[in-house]
Amino acid sequence: MTEAGPQQASPRSLSPDIVRIFITRILRMFAYGALSIILVVYLVRIGTPKFYAGLLLTLALAGDIGVSLWVTTQADRIGRKRMLIGSGLLMLLAGVAFALTGVYWVLLLAAIIGIVSPTGNDVGPFLPIEQAALSAQTPADRRTGLLAWYHLAGSVATATGALAAGNLVELLRSRRVSTVTSYRCVPIMYAALAGAMIIVYLFLSRRTEAPPRAENQPKAGRMGLHASRGIVLKLSALFTLDALGGGLIMQALIAEWFHLKFHVNPGVLGDIFFGCNILAGISALLAARIAKRIGLLNTMVFTHVPSNILLMLVPLMPNVYLAVLMLLLRFSISQMDVPTRQAYTMAVVHPDERSAANGITNVVRSVGAAVGPLFTGVFLAHPSLWSLPFLIGGGLKLIYDGLIFISFRSTMPVEGVRP
Repeated sequence: MTEAGPQQASPRSLSPDIVRIFITRILRMFAYGALSIILVVYLVRIGTPKFYAGLLLTLALAGDIGVSLWVTTQADRIGRKRMLIGSGLLMLLAGVAFALTGVYWVLLLAAIIGIVSPTGNDVGPFLPIEQAALSAQTPADRRTGLLAWYHLAGSVATATGALAAGNLVELLRSRRVSTVTSYRCVPIMYAALAGAMIIVYLFLSRRTEAPPRAENQPKAGRMGLHASRGIVLKLSALFTLDALGGGLIMQALIAEWFHLKFHVNPGVLGDIFFGCNILAGISALLAARIAKRIGLLNTMVFTHVPSNILLMLVPLMPNVYLAVLMLLLRFSISQMDVPTRQAYTMAVVHPDERSAANGITNVVRSVGAAVGPLFTGVFLAHPSLWSLPFLIGGGLKLIYDGLIFISFRSTMPVEGVRP
């Protein structure tokens, strides 16, 4: 089916495929949130030295990046549905391995080949392919709003999964179930949710696939790109810069800064970041309304700039109350660029390149984000340098804002959506 069909869908209706993709997103993020909260503790409990547990997490993320890059760049050619089912099987494989054995090399192999999220974030090829499939069934003027709800659904599911896993372990331990067995129930749940995802993916229709390639259209290269190669490379370079800045001020690192600077205890930190994440989720929903008025690119940049300025103000505040206020204000607009960035990427590449474009840009963002914490760890080791992660991270993000606005303000979208 061509792109025209989905574009004519009723604005008040959601296709069954969109509902199915939201269900798989919720199932997956619930599973990721549940596993991330107990993974390290579980590995240590079964006798894994902490160094080797950390090595497993690092190699798991590296494996996820490798799998994601290959799968997403082939999905539009081989089939999005097939690749989603195959990815679900890799997630199921990892869950079964962690549930059945404590042998380290087996777990390491399963973490690298399978799909495991140590951070609770949406890793692997699911998100890029699902967003491409959603875009195939959503009119351009509704896409930002749909992606905002997709983002919010995942955030709520992750938080709920983490809460459920903690309560499940405590419940089982209160029933005198052994500690290791209590933790092992979470990988079992992880595998079961992966199996449920596969079943839902089986019902996806052909409307989620990339449109057929025109006879005069160039053949896609090894990375799944043809006409949009230059745009994707430029976006990838800019997104890497933004992710590098973001990696310097990850949530866990900001929490450590508040603990070091103002001696904030973990309970209060939990309350602070619960409020931050709620505001962030709301901000993602507001992005769709703003984008309709001023355009996707303008929304990305003009909400991101004040967000980064507020971030840079956090370490300059004289007390914890003003620092928290700056942080809350920052999070109240910090996620407006996420659904707009995703919708913009879908708008400026050809429909049969969306999975590849989304996959490549997500992979480079992951790589960029992984570099930042290395520097922040060094900065936090010296009290005189505690402010640098905020200042450098915010500065890099401001440079990104300027570069992406200058580079793409005259770029015309492939379809009729305001750039």
